[in-house]
Amino acid sequence: MHHILFGRRLKNVSVGWYALGGLLCSATAGLPAIAQTAPLPGVGVHTFHIASQPLAAAIRQFSRQSGVQVSVPTSLVRNLVSGEVSGTLSAPDALGKMLAGTGLSFKSTAPTSVALVQGGTAAAPVGRAKSESVDVVGRARTASTMASSGTKTNTPLVNTAQSITVISRREMDNRGVLSLNQAIRYIAGVLPDQRGATASRYDQFTLRGFTVPTFLDGLKEQASPTGYATAQTDTSRLDRIEVLKGPSSALYGQSSPGGLVALSSKLATADKFYGSLTATGGSFDLYRVDGDVGGWATKDGFVRYRLYGTVNGSDSQLSQTVNRRYSISPTVTFGGDGPTTFTLLGNYQYDPKSGAYGSVPLQGSLKKAAFGYIPRNFYDGERSYEEFDRNHGAITYIFNHEFNKNWSVASRGRYDDIQTKYKSVYNKGVYMDSGYTRHMDLEQLGDFSRGMIFANERMQNLAFDSQVKGRFNTSILHHQLMVGFDYQQSHATEVDGWGDAPGINVLHPLYGQPLTNPPVASNYVTNQHQIGLYAQDQIRIENLYLTGSLRNDWYHSEQNERVSNQRTTESPGQITFRASGLYHFDFGLSPYISYATSFEPQAGLVSNDGGLHKHQADPSMGKQLEGGLKYQIPGLPVLLSAAAFHIEQTGVLVSVPSSDYSTQSGKVHSDGFEFEAHVEAYKGLDVTAAVSTQRVKDDSTGRPLIGANRGNASLFAFYTMQSGRLKGFGFGGGVRHVASSYGGTASYGAVTVPSYTLFDGSISYDMSNLGSSFKGWTLQASVHNLFNKRFVSSCYAGAPYSEWCWYGEQRNAQASVGYTW
Repeated sequence: MHHILFGRRLKNVSVGWYALGGLLCSATAGLPAIAQTAPLPGVGVHTFHIASQPLAAAIRQFSRQSGVQVSVPTSLVRNLVSGEVSGTLSAPDALGKMLAGTGLSFKSTAPTSVALVQGGTAAAPVGRAKSESVDVVGRARTASTMASSGTKTNTPLVNTAQSITVISRREMDNRGVLSLNQAIRYIAGVLPDQRGATASRYDQFTLRGFTVPTFLDGLKEQASPTGYATAQTDTSRLDRIEVLKGPSSALYGQSSPGGLVALSSKLATADKFYGSLTATGGSFDLYRVDGDVGGWATKDGFVRYRLYGTVNGSDSQLSQTVNRRYSISPTVTFGGDGPTTFTLLGNYQYDPKSGAYGSVPLQGSLKKAAFGYIPRNFYDGERSYEEFDRNHGAITYIFNHEFNKNWSVASRGRYDDIQTKYKSVYNKGVYMDSGYTRHMDLEQLGDFSRGMIFANERMQNLAFDSQVKGRFNTSILHHQLMVGFDYQQSHATEVDGWGDAPGINVLHPLYGQPLTNPPVASNYVTNQHQIGLYAQDQIRIENLYLTGSLRNDWYHSEQNERVSNQRTTESPGQITFRASGLYHFDFGLSPYISYATSFEPQAGLVSNDGGLHKHQADPSMGKQLEGGLKYQIPGLPVLLSAAAFHIEQTGVLVSVPSSDYSTQSGKVHSDGFEFEAHVEAYKGLDVTAAVSTQRVKDDSTGRPLIGANRGNASLFAFYTMQSGRLKGFGFGGGVRHVASSYGGTASYGAVTVPSYTLFDGSISYDMSNLGSSFKGWTLQASVHNLFNKRFVSSCYAGAPYSEWCWYGEQRNAQASVGYTW
């Protein structure tokens, strides 16, 4: 088991954004007046349909629907979210509602133009006397209170009947995040770092007790059947992360009942020219250089570009092993701020070294052995044989077109190619001789046997997802309808082999022993494809929000094993759905209830008659009932959420001893409660708090599900001084507690991995406060596991022949200097 992973030319901009284009060079430039060329549009009324969404997009819709030009520096609207505007209103009233809670106001610069400004009371807006000024100052919505992944529409979290956590770029920077596992550590219901600090080449974690997939820019990151050729996205190229909790198959197809993680890449922005360069150094000889540059490729901003790249490396926590990575991501967007945009996003990532996938025996890590404890940096492999070489190239397109203010179409697709070469020598998890016989004297001496494996794998994936979206009313019902189609196709090849390797002593390891490459054991060719049709209607009746989603999937998989000349096929079809209701009270409280289903294909032979007849396993099925409360504090960027859930997964494979088949009688259920609180950029303060408790049980064994824990609790706060001599100085810290988890059955009985509590810290300084000559320079430092606590992150035990554990991350500090323009 050790070697298998738990596995879119701008039209004449009467919409008002040529005015914006001239301003994007500098956030501090004065706002130009625009000549009076048209009668005042604000005197009349207009019909508006503007959803709550990123403010920049809402401004574009407002300009098209009202004819009023809006000028604003890009820096003012970045990370802000608009209020919802619906109905027949004057332009000033509509703009006032749209800006409510953003901290921005507006003033008239010409009869047909307004400019947005920070704070204060708005000057005379379009069509009003100065005595009728509109105050739209407030603080309520930021980018972290919006999510697109939950409904595939930009919907405020407080109006979404599903538990979703958003990790903004700001939060990642505050905490010094360099990996996905580090990013999700402060989320309720997550068990991160399932392979500790050892096997960091993959992002392995559970959500509500289940392993979950990741999606990048709306498309699933496919993994090969064995898991070796699996993508790992460098978090520094991400703009945000959204974590959906619970079944999401009604929109995404095959998925885990625990949920999914949606990653969003950095794309070209409206800034005319911008860039940054950051150099980082730290523990384990960490070095990395990150560059990010972008802007307009044409004078009118019709074509925009962005180029991000990183070079980084470090020693691994294990001795004799290192990490190396080279990545570049170019982006070009056509269409500027017009109704049609087309984006091409490329990425090439080369990981020539990725540490080791090693472990340590349970005895000597979780349990004290006769010789004591195994050092945390102990390496169980052979450097001369160790290899992990991953090449990953991808090209993505994103197309959006607005037919009018109500109807639009969106499409995205990606082709990627992952090639992995893997070789490893690993310990077999227990102290035994080559005959698989346990010996206490071997344990006392610290001797254990080892195995070896090699695998060459390539995975080619093609994925598309397209939707038509529309808004319309039927009587008192306000509909936001979406109909979509997606397609996924993959082709994977793999050659692997495994065998025995010379043993090693924990206390006095002798490396460099002669090795013989094991023979080929299997040679796989796997082809898979999935077609999905789905529909969703989000209905609003006053303050009541109802959502229904329905999807039909057709899935086919064919695998040919050339060594044994075996062929297996799987062609399940599945219907999944979601239904939810939420009521949003005017004072900010939103109670909700939701029911959702999921399906997940699984590989393996099944027999219900003792092995006489065998067939490929059907997908496992998931369902969840969730109820909760969300509270958006009026006038403040504070979001509180609480949820209780019950998840059932049925049709899980249960192995039959001494056979090559399973029964499909397994059932897993997860019951729990979660609470999260988020404060973003409130007078310089950012806070993330989370607590969860859960019970995840495998009914086939009567025990907890292996790898699931009992919950977690965490708090991270970061404050940036707003005035005084220390203006621009930020400091913060966090504490995270992970409850105990179940690790299986060892030779001595059930394995419980103890709970652990860790502390993190971070500081930063905006050096521009020292004077104009330092403008753009920043300093940042962070540390994980501040007190260098020794702990075991997880274990996997299947007595008598496998008892592996993984040590958690040691104290890991880093510091960086960056320049931004």
